[in-house]
Amino acid sequence: MRTPRRLLAASALAGAGLFAASLYFPYPASKLNPGAVLSLRILDRSGIVLREVLSDEGGRCRWLDLKGMSPHLVRATIAAEDRDFFLHGGVRLPSIVRALVQNARRGRVVSGASTITQQVVRNIERKPRTVLVKLVETWLAIRLEHTMSKAGILVQYLNRVPYGNGTFGAEAASRLYFDKPCRQLGLAESAFLAGLPRSPSASNPYRNLRAALERKSGVLRRMVRAGFLTPEESRQADAEPLNVLPDTDRFRAPHFCDLVLDSLGAGERYGSREVRTTLDLGLQEKVEVLLKRRVDTLRDRGISNGAAVVLDNRTGDVLALAGSADYFADADSGQVNGAVALRQPGSALKPFTYALAIERGLTAGSIIEDVPDAFPALDGNYEPRNSDRRFHGPIRLRSALASSYNVPAVSVLETLGQDLLYYRLKALGFDSLEQPPGHYGLGLTLGNGEVRLLELVRAYAALASGGRFRRERTVLGRIELNGRETVFAPEKTFDVVAPGAAYIITHILSDPDARVPTFGYASPLRLPFPCAAKTGTSKDYRDNWTVGYTPGYTVGVWMGNFDGKPMHDVSGITGCGPLFRDIMLLLDAGGASRTFPEPAGLVRAGICPASGDLAGPSCPGRVTEIFLEGTEPKRSCDAVHGSRGGETLSRLVDGTGPGMRASPLLRVAYPPDGGIFRIDTVLRRQYQVLRLKAGGSAAGLGGEVEWWINGRRAGRSRPNEGFPWNLEPGSYIIEARANSGGRMVESRPVRITVID
Repeated sequence: MRTPRRLLAASALAGAGLFAASLYFPYPASKLNPGAVLSLRILDRSGIVLREVLSDEGGRCRWLDLKGMSPHLVRATIAAEDRDFFLHGGVRLPSIVRALVQNARRGRVVSGASTITQQVVRNIERKPRTVLVKLVETWLAIRLEHTMSKAGILVQYLNRVPYGNGTFGAEAASRLYFDKPCRQLGLAESAFLAGLPRSPSASNPYRNLRAALERKSGVLRRMVRAGFLTPEESRQADAEPLNVLPDTDRFRAPHFCDLVLDSLGAGERYGSREVRTTLDLGLQEKVEVLLKRRVDTLRDRGISNGAAVVLDNRTGDVLALAGSADYFADADSGQVNGAVALRQPGSALKPFTYALAIERGLTAGSIIEDVPDAFPALDGNYEPRNSDRRFHGPIRLRSALASSYNVPAVSVLETLGQDLLYYRLKALGFDSLEQPPGHYGLGLTLGNGEVRLLELVRAYAALASGGRFRRERTVLGRIELNGRETVFAPEKTFDVVAPGAAYIITHILSDPDARVPTFGYASPLRLPFPCAAKTGTSKDYRDNWTVGYTPGYTVGVWMGNFDGKPMHDVSGITGCGPLFRDIMLLLDAGGASRTFPEPAGLVRAGICPASGDLAGPSCPGRVTEIFLEGTEPKRSCDAVHGSRGGETLSRLVDGTGPGMRASPLLRVAYPPDGGIFRIDTVLRRQYQVLRLKAGGSAAGLGGEVEWWINGRRAGRSRPNEGFPWNLEPGSYIIEARANSGGRMVESRPVRITVID
């Protein structure tokens, strides 16, 4: 009988010995590694913290040693959590016994009696709170005491403990609540933070500030009992006002930070401790204020939101990006990022259509018809209309773009082909145009494809840079966990738009006089320095835009509603225009704006505003226009402006006598036979011009087309161009003639009537 008892006693003794020995086993070093709870800090270009991003542990934390922390916080934490910290070996046995009795009575864990060491273990292990888990934590806490110094345990605690609102560690809490490094905390601030870990939810300053302040007072009293403070020092600290930052200040430039995080790969995000971005926080905050004020002003017009982007043309750096008027306004879907949301751009794409046309031979002085027209489409004829619901007759390309008329833009795109514009837009970074060109048709130039504000800004920045395109940059560099720094260079540039064409488009968009017919003289786009700008308004007033640039910066503004509700008759000029102007004036506060650099290969010539030819003695005025070298007009205008008369020629063909037969090689493409035209009572007579167009193979063989009206020669036009003819009341017979293979051919006559 004695043998089993001896074995049992020996086994118990051996077990006790093993348990005692296990208390000296080192705590696993891998679990003490700070990397698991390090967070990523996003900085602006000057190093100002924009946001600390959630780590793998679910909170924000920056690992510090005790030298990086305020001594007040260390003493306040010891007084609040574990006054005997330096006296025990990881646990307080009387407290454990008392807690076990209380927990046994309740049948669950209601009292922890945890030391700082035990809390470190609990924050590392993160196990459900049961009696067994509590015993294991006690065992691990003793092992931790044998593994680390007291100072090391304090470092673990102060870098791991939760302080509420998604923060882990004193540094993160200090920056969240007070926007300052932990080492700069005062006594009252330290007591405030030290009181939060005991019950982060109940003492949440953003939900129950009074409870958090009461906890602070309790911590100060504990510091007196612990001998860290005198009663007078405690009273002074308790009376000191605290400047706890509002909840919203946790997120600076929120949409921009979201964009940066989305651009980082998993390795970059979790392998970095800091990311320095391109954002200028000072500019960002001013843009946010301007945007919110403008949206608030327009709420009675059915606008609930807006977005703005500022780009540095020299580097492609995003200096400011506000995705909505208020990130925290749930009722207005404030967390939607309007800078990257898909919206219809309206007329904001027209400059790229005209840039293509200029590259292919049209000029800023070319005459384009703004008349009722129908264009073939998949679902029938496409009949565009201008926003003012009027037609303006023959106008120069400069006026058509600057005044944003729709019909001329569609007419030009029909000549170019929609595929050409589509692939040019893709080259300019419009990745959102995912459908094939035929899906959009000719309406692509009027904005029937959804794009992003950021895409528009980067494309306009290419025009500002003389046709050289580059992707925007949001990150300047990053610092890895091991301290290694990586610097990101600006994105590479590519030639997309011909420099001369880009400059001519810039010259048109910065011409305040050319846009007067649509926008008036004193529009928001008229600035005291060179600035090219274009507005856009989508169908049914669901989106309005203003995008433009100086030599240094490109700015884009969008306004509307994220739910797609239409605004109340708000256009790009009335909605976004004033905000665009305010931002541009803000950027030019230092007087840094310059003139746009002019590339080589451009010439200037004085032209007739009605015909586009070199101005003649009878032309209604003279304007100086810019041309790509070689595309400037070579002949003087021979149109008889304001008269139906013209030089009379005998109808001799090859010397055979008067008269010619109508040839199928030539036809009058416009005006239509039997057409009736009414004199506009508002438009001045000199601008009431009908542009005659010829069709057929003979009209494009390289020779000129002669125009005959009522038996008199009225003038000539170049191949594939029209002839401007001033309207006067009456009935007319119009014929076209051209040289075809050495023989003169004549079109069938077209009869029209012009009435008052």
